[in-house]
Amino acid sequence: MREFNFSFTVDAPLDKVVAFHYAPNALKRLTPPPMIMQVHRFDPLADGSIADFTMWLGPLPIRWTAVHSNVERDKQFTDTQQSGPMQHWVHTHSFTVLSENKTQVTEHIEYEYYPGVKGLFSRLLFAPPGLFGLFTYRKMATRFWVKRL
Repeated sequence: MREFNFSFTVDAPLDKVVAFHYAPNALKRLTPPPMIMQVHRFDPLADGSIADFTMWLGPLPIRWTAVHSNVERDKQFTDTQQSGPMQHWVHTHSFTVLSENKTQVTEHIEYEYYPGVKGLFSRLLFAPPGLFGLFTYRKMATRFWVKRL
């Protein structure tokens, strides 16, 4: 099993950082251009809630359905791919108070590609450099949007 870890700080209190991640438009705001996020279903974040979306990379659609679990509002939540481009994908988002106005966000992903040709696209898109780029964008987007809450 492969793992990817990424942590960053946000100069904001925990409640604002968590509120941003729980907002129904967070997924779109965390998606970097040139990807376009088409949300088909995004239940309020709770154990068993569903996120169903298509990421468009130009003309290429990547359909993804995830189920949320381990939802503890001020601590963490996990999304597990139910269907999508990866053979296995479990993504845990954790929040830690560093001070009254500073919060750490930690992203931990366990993932595995499909073998062979079926996994070729995901091996290119979700290789470690691609994940690093995606989460670097998410860090900047989180910092930007949390300031506007």
